[in-house]
Amino acid sequence: MLTLNRANLSAINSNPSLVFPTAEQLVYPERIIQFGTGVLLRGLPDYYVDEANRHGQFNGRIVVVKSTSSGDTSAFSAQDGLYTISVKGISNGETIEKSIINSSISRVVVAQEEWTDILNCAENLAIQIVISNTTEVGIAYVEEKIGIDAPKSYPGKLLAYLLRRYDFFKGMPSAGLVIIPTELIPHNADKLLEILLRLAEFNECSVEFIEWLKSSNYFCNSLVDRIVPGMLSAEQKLAAEKSLGYTDDLMIMAEPFNLWAIESASEHVKSILSFAQSSPGCVVVPTIEKFKELKLRILNGSHTFSCSLAILHGNDLVRKSMSDSYMSSFISSLMFDEIVPALVSSSIPYEDALAFASNVKDRFSNPFIDHKWSSISVQMSSKMKMRNVPLIKMHYQKHNSAPSSMCLGFAAFLLFMRSEKNETGQYIGKYKQYTYQITDDNANYFSTLWHENQPEELVALCLADQSFWGDELSQYNGFSAAVLTHLIELLGKE
Repeated sequence: MLTLNRANLSAINSNPSLVFPTAEQLVYPERIIQFGTGVLLRGLPDYYVDEANRHGQFNGRIVVVKSTSSGDTSAFSAQDGLYTISVKGISNGETIEKSIINSSISRVVVAQEEWTDILNCAENLAIQIVISNTTEVGIAYVEEKIGIDAPKSYPGKLLAYLLRRYDFFKGMPSAGLVIIPTELIPHNADKLLEILLRLAEFNECSVEFIEWLKSSNYFCNSLVDRIVPGMLSAEQKLAAEKSLGYTDDLMIMAEPFNLWAIESASEHVKSILSFAQSSPGCVVVPTIEKFKELKLRILNGSHTFSCSLAILHGNDLVRKSMSDSYMSSFISSLMFDEIVPALVSSSIPYEDALAFASNVKDRFSNPFIDHKWSSISVQMSSKMKMRNVPLIKMHYQKHNSAPSSMCLGFAAFLLFMRSEKNETGQYIGKYKQYTYQITDDNANYFSTLWHENQPEELVALCLADQSFWGDELSQYNGFSAAVLTHLIELLGKE
C-alpha cells in the first residue's frame, strides 16, 4: 500500500469522502512558527490554516518546532508533513464522517538538534505568527541564561527567537509578531508575556528590546475547544487505511465541533490572522470571556452535574448516557432548562447559549469517542465548586426557586462521594452493584461527613460550609430541601 506523501498524492485513488490539498497548498511559503507537534495543534490551529489555504485566504504554511526529546520526527519527514484528519461525530443531529489530507506543515525541526534553523526563521519577515501548545506546564518561568544552544523552557526558546528577530531587523516595529498560546490556562498570553519580561530582565536584555517586546508584538489570549482523541487504534487505523488506499502514521481523529477564540481588538492582528475568515469556529474578538463562560458552564458544568448520576446509574461512557432515556432526559433538561437561562446576560445572548448547548448535546452523543465518566469524576469536588456553584448562584439571581436538575446532580454528587478507605489508601464508593474509585483531594472530607451524619445532617452541614464552597449554599431558597429529597430518593433505590 502507498505511503501518504507528496510523490504519491496523484496515485492515491480519489475517494468521495477524502479532501485533497490543491497544488498551490503544497508550495505556499512559511508564515507561522509553531511550538509543539501534538494532536490538539494538528487537529485545530493547523486544521484552520489548511482550510484557509484551500480557499486561498491565508496562503502560508507552518514550521513546527519539536521541543521535547521523546519520540521522533521520521514520520513527518517520510510523509512530507502531510497527515490525515479523520473527522467523526454528530453535527446538527447528523452523523459526520470525512477525511482531510492536511498540508499545512512545511517541515518539522527538532529544537535540540536544529536550533540554528529555528533561529533562522526569526530572520524571515514573512513568518509573522507564533502558535504554541506546550501543555499547561510549558508556560512556566525557568531561570536560564540565553546562549547559543536551545533553551530548555518554551519561554526561553521564544525569548531567544525574539532576540534574534529584534537584532536582525534592528528593532523595526513591523518585525513584531502575533503570538498565540493555546495552552489551557487562564489568560495564557498575559502569563507568557509576564514570564518573558521576567526572563528578559534576568538575562539583562536592553531597555530598547524590552520596549519592542511589549509595544511591537501582539500577545493574544486564546481558548481552544475541540476533542482530538489523537491517534486511531490499530484496528481503526487499519480500516481507515484500507478505505483510503494509503498508510498514514500521523493520522488523527477529531470531532466535528471546533472553536478557537483569539482575543484581540487590533485590525492589524485580524489582517495577519486571515485564516480566521475561512471557518466560523475560528474567531478574533476583543474579549474571549463569552466563550470561556459558555465552555466552562455548559460543557464542563453539565459534565460535572451529570457525572455522578451517570456513574450511579451504571453508565461508563458519556455517549452511553445519551442513549439512556433517563440520563439523556436529565442532561437535556439540565442544559436547556437551567444552565442556558442562568447564563443569559448582556454579554451572552440566549441564542448563543442555546446554540452552544445544542452543539454540546451533539458532542456528548458522538458514537466515535469513548469519553469515560470515571475520567470526568477526577477531582469532582473542586470542579463542582469552580464550575457549578457559580451556576447555582446565577440561577437564584433570576429565579427564587430550586433548580430541579442541578439539585439532583448535586445530590448524586454527595452520594457518589460516600466511600470507604481501603488498605491501600484508596477511597472506594459503592452504589447498588456498582463499585468505583474516587480520585479527589477532598475524598476524606466527604467520607467523614457520611460516617458521622445521617443524610439530613450531612446535607445541612455540607451546604452551610462556606469555607469549602466559597458560598453558603443553604441560604438559597429551597436548595437544601430539594437536594435532601433527591438524596433520600437515590438512597431508597439501593
